[in-house]
Amino acid sequence: MDTKIKLEQVFREVFDDEEIELTDEMTADDIDAWDSLTHVQLIVAVEEAFKCKFSTVEVMKLKNVGEFIKLIDRKTGNA
Repeated sequence: MDTKIKLEQVFREVFDDEEIELTDEMTADDIDAWDSLTHVQLIVAVEEAFKCKFSTVEVMKLKNVGEFIKLIDRKTGNA
């Protein structure tokens, strides 16, 4: 399954919103419910879904969803 499609499913589950459609430029500012608590929930859910772990530094460096997808791909060997 394509990383972006799978990640979109995770976002939809975490934010309980089936209407979410990810773009590479998307940031936390684009989703009303994306606050510090849901950010942590999102990271944990992504780690579980993709069977990988992220360091705090890696997560803090992310500027948008596109960078998150690239990080996931590197971690899972899909880069």
